[in-house]
Amino acid sequence: MKLVLLLLIMSITVFAQIHVPENFQAEFVQTITNPKKKVITYSGKVYFSNKNRLKWEYLSPTKKEVCTDGTEVLVVDHDLEQVSNYLINKGFDLAEILKKAAPYKDKKSVFIAKYEDKEYTIQVDAKGQLARVAYYDDLDNTVLIVFKHMKYGKGDLPLEHIRCDYPRDYDLIEG
Repeated sequence: MKLVLLLLIMSITVFAQIHVPENFQAEFVQTITNPKKKVITYSGKVYFSNKNRLKWEYLSPTKKEVCTDGTEVLVVDHDLEQVSNYLINKGFDLAEILKKAAPYKDKKSVFIAKYEDKEYTIQVDAKGQLARVAYYDDLDNTVLIVFKHMKYGKGDLPLEHIRCDYPRDYDLIEG
């Protein structure tokens, strides 16, 4: 679960001193490498809207959805038919994160963001749009998220894009 929370925090931090769209949608590939060099790769779609609404839709190797509004996290594990709901200890402060990010040396496409004792390396593409994020999580795993087919937009995404839906017969766990 810590990994999910770190991903949510990371996903907000990626916009520091980078053009922050009102919303975006993208495909992603997330590679996690543990200290013993064991690698697991996830892929799916991500949706961001309204500065604090975020949805990670994992499609492979397992089907899972992770949604947040900045204060709560809802994790829907379709393989386990289980829904977990958690309060986030610290809310997302996008403005503070934006203040902390800085370009890396003289590179125009690489930024470093330090937030809550973590350092994130962020890369943007030629259009200035988010391309990849790398960091170490609390378990010393290396996490690399590569975004593909990034689409920045204006206004809020429709709620059905960023809401986690699940059958009512799934087990509910309150955290």
